[in-house]
Amino acid sequence: MSLYMNMDANRLEAEYNLIARRGPDFPDLVERWMARSAAHREASGAKVDLSYGDGEREKFDFFSSGQKGRPVVIYIHGGYWQRGDKAMYSFVSESFIKHGVSVAVINYNLTPSVRMGQIPPQICKSVAWIWHHSDALGVDRDSLFVMGHSAGGHLTALMMATDWPAYDAALPVDIVRGGIPISGLFELEPLVHTSINEGPQMDVAEARVESPTFRPPLTDAPQLVVVGGAETREFLRQSDGYVSKFQTDKRIMERYDVPDADHFDELERLAEADSVFFEKCMAMIGSV
Repeated sequence: MSLYMNMDANRLEAEYNLIARRGPDFPDLVERWMARSAAHREASGAKVDLSYGDGEREKFDFFSSGQKGRPVVIYIHGGYWQRGDKAMYSFVSESFIKHGVSVAVINYNLTPSVRMGQIPPQICKSVAWIWHHSDALGVDRDSLFVMGHSAGGHLTALMMATDWPAYDAALPVDIVRGGIPISGLFELEPLVHTSINEGPQMDVAEARVESPTFRPPLTDAPQLVVVGGAETREFLRQSDGYVSKFQTDKRIMERYDVPDADHFDELERLAEADSVFFEKCMAMIGSV
């Protein structure tokens, strides 16, 4: 039986339906991000649609810092596992490449064409591909970080909980040197009772299996767990609960609220080189 079955469905919908919460300017936001990202791809000389697998959506755009042997961040977009595309999020790499950190913005299959459990192995494939091809990309494979927003935050947490040598015997246990889940979904069961589930079509059992809250990280790699300060109570609760459950004396899991930012504003703060959010990301990458 679901723990959330008896909760007010309207309240859960209001907490998780973020496009409705944003209001009528959401289409303008999408248009602005698409234009900004297209301009950045052209100006930065990005390598577009590199393949990490044979699937149609197993592709990524690569933004090089121009400095060989430096860290790389793998960015996983959001969209509740049913929408979104890497082309919209190129702009998140703007400040990173200026500070010597390359960024790979990846695509992956979306529900309902696949089940939720089929998506994490795709992300694993992208991480493994970038590690194996680090020399060709000009990055340090021992300084590989994963970052994701919303559904991408969920997938980031699952990468921290992956047994990498079991996935590929050539990979080290600590291939991921740090994770930055941004407004992540760590407990999926509440979504079963909302319109968000139209794409994933999860039942309670599947939601629990795919929830990072039941999959502890397998290394002590640090994590920066971020939420917009103006987000809903459920998003704040989810991140607080994740940190509370898995932080240890050895595993640093810093919680940070982006001041006055909602679920979408926080990404614009990330792209600002003088923001505390970006500075915290760079501090973690530089400390490993």
